[in-house]
Amino acid sequence: MKSWEKWIVGCFSILLLASITMLLRQFYLENTDSAPKRGGTYIEGSVGTIRMLNPWFTVENDVNRDITSLAFSGLQRYNPFTGNVEDDMATIKISGGNHIYTTTLREDVFWHDSTEELPRPVTADDVVFTYQMIKDPGFPNPILQKNFRGVEIEKIDDKTIQFKLEKPYYFFRSNLTLGILPKHHLENIPAERLPEALGFNLMPIGSGPYKFRSMVETELSTEVTLEHFDKFYGSLPYIDRIVFRAFPDYASLLSDLRNLDGVRHVPRDEEGRAIIPNRYHTFYYSLPQYVALFFNMQNEILKDETLRLALQKAINKKGIIDDINEQVIIDTPLLEFAQEDWKYQFEPEAAQGALYESDWHLPEKVRLQHLQINIAKNDTGNLHPPQSIVLLDTGAQLTVTGSYAQNSSTDLFLNGVMVNETDTGSWIVSLPTDGSTGSILPGENWVQLTESGGDILDTFILTRSTNRDDFTKLREEKKILEMFEETKKTGSGMSISNLVIDEGMLRVKKEDELQGVRIKEDGTPLKLHLLTSARPTTYPKVAEKIAHQWRQIGVDTTVEIIEERAKFEEKVINRKYDVLIFGQPLLDNLDSYPYWHSSQIQSLEEQEEGEDSLGIKLDANNLSQFTDFRTDALLEQIRETHNADLRKQALKQLREVFREEIPAVVLYSPTYVFAIGNKMLGVDLGKPSLHSDRFLSVHRWFIKEKRSFRAGKSWFSVFPWIINLF
Repeated sequence: MKSWEKWIVGCFSILLLASITMLLRQFYLENTDSAPKRGGTYIEGSVGTIRMLNPWFTVENDVNRDITSLAFSGLQRYNPFTGNVEDDMATIKISGGNHIYTTTLREDVFWHDSTEELPRPVTADDVVFTYQMIKDPGFPNPILQKNFRGVEIEKIDDKTIQFKLEKPYYFFRSNLTLGILPKHHLENIPAERLPEALGFNLMPIGSGPYKFRSMVETELSTEVTLEHFDKFYGSLPYIDRIVFRAFPDYASLLSDLRNLDGVRHVPRDEEGRAIIPNRYHTFYYSLPQYVALFFNMQNEILKDETLRLALQKAINKKGIIDDINEQVIIDTPLLEFAQEDWKYQFEPEAAQGALYESDWHLPEKVRLQHLQINIAKNDTGNLHPPQSIVLLDTGAQLTVTGSYAQNSSTDLFLNGVMVNETDTGSWIVSLPTDGSTGSILPGENWVQLTESGGDILDTFILTRSTNRDDFTKLREEKKILEMFEETKKTGSGMSISNLVIDEGMLRVKKEDELQGVRIKEDGTPLKLHLLTSARPTTYPKVAEKIAHQWRQIGVDTTVEIIEERAKFEEKVINRKYDVLIFGQPLLDNLDSYPYWHSSQIQSLEEQEEGEDSLGIKLDANNLSQFTDFRTDALLEQIRETHNADLRKQALKQLREVFREEIPAVVLYSPTYVFAIGNKMLGVDLGKPSLHSDRFLSVHRWFIKEKRSFRAGKSWFSVFPWIINLF
């Protein structure tokens, strides 16, 4: 063959080979399915610190909770895809009128330190040890301990444990999701010394899908590595290793982003977008929690239900969440209900009306009514001073004239100064300004005409000014009053909203100028103290926005933002606020009892006679100090009944109580962002109740994948497939 012929044959051969390869690839893709393949390492970055890797002490540390959620398992587990609590290490049976929970452990549950020579199964002794330790008076986590007060725990046999409750508790299964700890590692440590058990707390032994491998400190982060546990009783995960890296701040995390497959709690910019490159897939999610304004019902002012209604109607929640780039407005603390079905929306005019009904009046209106009453008094009687507003320096005198009443034979006195009779039968008197008897003093004076016996014949209200600027303002105020009287006749013109108080006097309000703070008849101003924390950073923004919105309706709100966590907690515990901005989590059970039952209010009374200390409770979560017998009864019914219809009915009634009483204004549910790299597959968060719940589906996550032929297909099927193409 000639060279050019060889070249042509070679080209055609390459084209033929390429075509065959493409056909085979197309056939393979069309006739096979992708499936996860075991292997790979997932590396997740977060901002925070890694302390004790013990499920007993992760309440306030989400990074630690993430790790322990994979290393430990509980008797029950939350399912983020159904929203229910279901069996995990044990099955459960409820009996004894819903007082007794009998749990039976699986046979295939082992601790991470198990070996072929020495298998260590999880037994009833481990379960009883875990919960009895929590009940120990010296246990250093009172929040967790509260869940098991009044619960008797008994070992029936090596695999069976019985929990006896004082009274039925519908949400008790949620308490059993807590990770079980091994007795053989911790039984000799007193409860109060558990935080010091560093050997276990930094190298934990659990029974979850992943076991602890190492903890390493680097220049950038603290790294904890977990590897899959071969003896895990549940679905084995596809990913071999999971590495958690805790950075001191987000800037440090971003500097090493190329080495991360996932990022928890991604911050957002001013537009609400996640600050993460596009190569990451982002999950926006919310938890069963809400941020609310809690009214301190021990404040006498806030005991007024109509005032609370006005404060609620004056809040523009849409404006608030737009300012802080949140997405989910919440209107009720009962998250079981659809949020759009709520009665009180943003209605500033209705808020103004509610304040009026509650006898909180704008000072402009109070001043106007006061002046109108003065005019009515001055328009009657025999007193005729030259005008109702005078400019008099100290030392000057004011001449007042009048006429005698018919058949009057007694002496007359004006402000205690005897009047002089004139030739025409009228009288005249000069009133001093030097502070002596009858003096006209600066400000408003009630000038009274009396008989010698002291009976008051007439009263005239006179306002004295000592400088020309004030005198000019008083005359302008008088013109405003005349314009207002004309408005009453014509039905149009000036209104209260056009006026403002300036140094105690009315004037026309300028554009965007605020009216005065509302007052009671006794002059008490409507002032509230709003407390919140500097963290998260959205709270101060919400506080300032609320204060601005309330100021529009005449409520003066002082905002206090506390930087130090301990100081903030002290103020909250002692209820040192009128209104509090704070968040409350309901977790998977949506139980509102801890937040609204009267037993959860803070006791600020002295404990016993002779004691100086107050009966302060650290776990008093009723932040509104709300007490209502209907609420208590409904919350107890919701907790105790296992009848779904009765619980639903009780929830509806409770919703109506909250609508009527308004102990708080619920604002929004925070939105969080979780980012995952493009190489990660099978990730689905469902509806988590905790941030760590994203790992409840970790057995579905995978990095590597394989393909296998569908049923009835193989490489032998390629020939009929090609024939069908033509």
